[in-house]
This record gives sequence, structure tokens and C-alpha cells, in this order.
Amino acid sequence: MRKTIATAAGLLLAAGATLAAVPATAQAAPCARGSFCAWTDANFGGLGVSWTGDDGWWEGNIADQDSSWANHGISGPGIKDHVKVYASAWQGGGVTICLAPGQEVGYHPGANDRGDSHIWASRC
Repeated sequence: MRKTIATAAGLLLAAGATLAAVPATAQAAPCARGSFCAWTDANFGGLGVSWTGDDGWWEGNIADQDSSWANHGISGPGIKDHVKVYASAWQGGGVTICLAPGQEVGYHPGANDRGDSHIWASRC
């Protein structure tokens, strides 16, 4: 399941805040609890997409356009709470980035614009 999420960048800028002033470790990414999110721009900007499950083929404007990521998945015994992003559809082409529970990555040069699918996993 995926849905487009609105970015809060415009609201923050209108309020006089800047995205650069918010550290990535402060859960700055607008991503719902229980979701994995990816954005087309660095630092959680641009188009954002949210998933609560696996997706074997990222369609639309996010495929090969991902530049920042957040894992707000739920952790617990036996729950797959890590997210592996793959360079090709249906989990092919190797892992571009893997996020632990609660991890947010505002930009990673090795994973930038390479994601095409993802799975929830037990570990990276």
C-alpha cells in the first residue's frame, strides 16, 4: 500500500523555520508511525511516498528518484522492522540502502536516485 504524503517544507518555511536547522536524529521526517517513507529530494523534501508493507515495483515519480528515507516502522518480537531498498523491481539489483527502526537518512550518495522496490526485513 502506498500513498502520497504532503511535505511540510512549505509550512515550515512560511513559519520562519528552516529544514537545515532540524537535525535528522530528531525524527524530522514527516512519516507516519508504522510506515516507511521515501522522498524525491534530500532532507525529506519534494514528493513523498509512504508504505506500510512491501512493494515490489515502485511506480510513478518515486522510482529511481529517491533521495531521502525514513523508517518509522513498529518494532517488537518477531516483527520485521528493518527496510531494505533495492535497485531493481521485485527486490533485484542489490540493496541500495537499509534502514533500522527509527532511522532517517536525509541523503546518501550511494543510494540516491536508485530505489525501485523495498521489503520489510528482520535485519539489514
